[in-house]
Amino acid sequence: MKVSIISLLGLLLATSCVYESKPFKESKILAGETVSAATLNEGYHTYLEYCVQCHGESGKGDGAASKGLLPPPRDFTQGLYKFVWANYGELPHDEDLHRLIRHGLPGTAMLPWDISDERLKAVTHYIKTFAPEVWEGEDKVRGEKLVIGADPFGPEKKVEAIARGAKVYHVDASCIQCHRGYAERAEIKKWGGDSTATDLYQLKPQDSEFNYKALPPDFTLHELRSVTDTDSLIQRLMYGVHGSGMPGWKDVISDDDIWAVAYYVESLRDLKGSANRKALLEKLK
Repeated sequence: MKVSIISLLGLLLATSCVYESKPFKESKILAGETVSAATLNEGYHTYLEYCVQCHGESGKGDGAASKGLLPPPRDFTQGLYKFVWANYGELPHDEDLHRLIRHGLPGTAMLPWDISDERLKAVTHYIKTFAPEVWEGEDKVRGEKLVIGADPFGPEKKVEAIARGAKVYHVDASCIQCHRGYAERAEIKKWGGDSTATDLYQLKPQDSEFNYKALPPDFTLHELRSVTDTDSLIQRLMYGVHGSGMPGWKDVISDDDIWAVAYYVESLRDLKGSANRKALLEKLK
């Protein structure tokens, strides 16, 4: 019993020391913004409480709970974030990281975290310190926020939007180079696309910058990790998924076509778990 009590007291003392420690003595300039040492220390303590188990003490995604996780936890030392509203190679905005922490990433081990706004802002700043060459300095500039036009379809033209989106998906944007197809070969041929690929109805793993193969989602089966509503789906089509091979489509195809693909993808997501999904898959065999 004495050994147990002593061990417990030692653990409590060690934990107390960690949480009372203040590793930051001075402020830092992160993307042109001065962040106080107090804020960074608050972020450090928040990270130790909520994030270190998966992302690790050094932020490399190698925490004790990371083993066997697929996808693995993000390596913050890369300074590369998959699901943000900025072009590839540009710094995201804080609200991007806030959204990912608040909502989590469905289909992964990244949970939504209900923490105070103060701690949310602090841990966001702390995470940046793992990639000083990316974030630190007056010269670091955040990415431009892209703007897309208003929905050109609306509920009254939903059927038209889905039909247009199906063609853009399979032919014009050739999403089937990575994602699986959902239209019959004859229909794709009628649209002027290549319907002969043997892997047309398969997902194609892609090389990524995260040391693992990125598997595109089956929209009728998998969760879309950063999508919470139609607006966030539009944003993902605009910006892509950084480091995964999924490009952004803003200014590559028209805004109307981006909206059409969003409607089409939503229609595929609506099939999840339904008899209609089974019927579609049977038809495509």
